[in-house]
Amino acid sequence: MEKTKTIIKMNNVRKSFDGKINVIENLSLDINEGEFVTLLGPSGCGKTTILRMIGGFDKPTEGEILLDGSDISMLAPNERPVNTVFQKYALFPHLNVYDNIAFGLKLKQLTKAEIDRKVSEVLELVDLEGFEKRSITTLSGGQQQRIAIARAVVNEPRVLLLDESLSALDYKMRKEMQLELKSMHKRLGITFIFVTHDQEEALTMSDKIVVLADGKVQQVGTPEEIYNEPANVFVADFIGESNIFNGVMTGKMKAAFAGTEFNCVDDYETGKKIEAVIRPEDVTVVKPGEGQLNGEVTSTDFKGTFYITFVQCGQYEMEVHCLENYRPGETVGLHVLPDNIHIIPYDTSINNFEGMIDGFVDGKGLFIVFRDFSMFVDAHRLYPDSSVSRGRLIGQDGEHIDYQGKKVMASFQPEDGDMSDDAKKGDIVGNIVSFYYIGDHYSYTIRTDNEIDYVVDDEDLWNYGDKVSVILPKKKMKYRLLEEQKQEVAD
Repeated sequence: MEKTKTIIKMNNVRKSFDGKINVIENLSLDINEGEFVTLLGPSGCGKTTILRMIGGFDKPTEGEILLDGSDISMLAPNERPVNTVFQKYALFPHLNVYDNIAFGLKLKQLTKAEIDRKVSEVLELVDLEGFEKRSITTLSGGQQQRIAIARAVVNEPRVLLLDESLSALDYKMRKEMQLELKSMHKRLGITFIFVTHDQEEALTMSDKIVVLADGKVQQVGTPEEIYNEPANVFVADFIGESNIFNGVMTGKMKAAFAGTEFNCVDDYETGKKIEAVIRPEDVTVVKPGEGQLNGEVTSTDFKGTFYITFVQCGQYEMEVHCLENYRPGETVGLHVLPDNIHIIPYDTSINNFEGMIDGFVDGKGLFIVFRDFSMFVDAHRLYPDSSVSRGRLIGQDGEHIDYQGKKVMASFQPEDGDMSDDAKKGDIVGNIVSFYYIGDHYSYTIRTDNEIDYVVDDEDLWNYGDKVSVILPKKKMKYRLLEEQKQEVAD
């Protein structure tokens, strides 16, 4: 079996603009020769910035970009064996099809015969033979897109970059061009790196998908792996439709969520918090009492080949894709096979914030300063055996506790926080940068000006970008002292 060769390697790449906001954070990524790789993610996630750094239009703030083992991070675009097809194609309207494609070849001072041969070959490749003398302005959007690709590949690049190059096409033409691009990739045999926010487009065309959010890689895998085995809830929610529920493991390959217990194929320790993902097409509608859940149909929507059906099971909502049209108000049962339930361990890293003790006030407690907020905390929550004498904090041994400057980690559960549109009601203020629905509530990520994220659950629907305040659950927050790193001194 032939060994896969890495053509592009990004090592610890960071990109910031104006030295302030990191668009890309510590990105490491391998792209193999001949792959069709899609960078997929919502607007503002950094996918186009990655493409521009590979193409040479932006330079990384830190890290390196290797092509065949050589660092190309600081090379100009024309010094790289890489060509780019832009979203708006960037064709020359005053030149005909032949001259648009031949533009780069003429700069290389190739002979007329060589240019004619290469232009003819790429026009055949994009199925536009005989269009040499046509004006660019007379071509359809799909034809212009093909000419842009022809102009890029005629220079025989090692890597072809495509920046949302199908987004300007209508739905039918876009579908046709997806298949055409995939076929073209096989014929050319070069590496394609494609940027899109369209999940279906990525699943249709790619050998490998890189899912991005907030400048970080969330998951890398084949379309099947990304869809069937999402690495986290963001991927599960972003790729296709998903029913997502908070739950807990109740035994060996058993999980409780949506108000009942399910058998599953993932095995985690009993008591572990999890999130369960079920695709709508994996839910079977059965007679009431024959499935794990019973519920009432609340709505149906015909999609040509199936019905999108929403079923309310107590306080939990389940989306189902089925062939039969069930009437709103009808009671049905829902059945899910164990291997159609994907279990994701709950992310315990969220809502953990590091602060520092900056003083003690008798009657109020330890004053702890965090980046976004500060608060008094009962000293016994950090020093359980402490007492107060003459306004000083005393340990069990009777000695004064040296608390000044000690680092503290604070945390809270998303369901314990609260949100408000009144900035004065909250402890911090930020903007909603992402959210998804979890069975009976929404999970919101709120980012402050200090680039710190807070995750809060709320039953109300807020909008992306809304400015909100977060009310911290002071009585339910947990605190722990961070152990100081002991430095080893060489003898």
